[in-house]
Amino acid sequence: MHYEKELLQLHNHICPRQILGIRMGELAAQLFDLPLPQKDKSLLAFVETDGCFADGIMVATGCSLGHRTLRLFDFGKVAVTFVNTHSQPERALRIYPNPLARSHAVAWFTERHHAGTYSRWQMQLDAYQTLPVEELLIVQPVELIISTKALTSRPGIRATCSVCGEEIINEREIIRDGLTLCRHCAGMDTYYGSLR
Repeated sequence: MHYEKELLQLHNHICPRQILGIRMGELAAQLFDLPLPQKDKSLLAFVETDGCFADGIMVATGCSLGHRTLRLFDFGKVAVTFVNTHSQPERALRIYPNPLARSHAVAWFTERHHAGTYSRWQMQLDAYQTLPVEELLIVQPVELIISTKALTSRPGIRATCSVCGEEIINEREIIRDGLTLCRHCAGMDTYYGSLR
């Protein structure tokens, strides 16, 4: 496998979800006619779950949290929306596993190998690497309801929350009644309750 070294630096084994992430990234690059891994910010990825799947996306595409080209919207789904930021207008494609991918993988594997000694997990790991893309993945054009320019913001923009005093970057402040507020102090949902 082409990305084995990079994946093993992140995990002590390779799993089917990592392969799905790689195949999705490769398919997006092919459909957008972009080289991988990207060297600029021409490709954004919005993953719908974290873990090894997201690492597969990162390894194949070069999208990352650190480069602000990988975003997590945790819906608990093995799916990703890729945005070609260089197309005008920006083109977005959501890619997710074919609901029959697991059964296709088992059939694909058993046609080529004796399946008696392999688990379904091992069959998926093998088959996901070579299964024809139309049996493995579904591509769905989507229209973005967020501005990627607003999402990535501009470097060097800072504000201070009028309530808690913490710095806010990336233009994430909320202005309410003349006050500059962080999202927590503005009462927006966060992953933690009240501050002590």
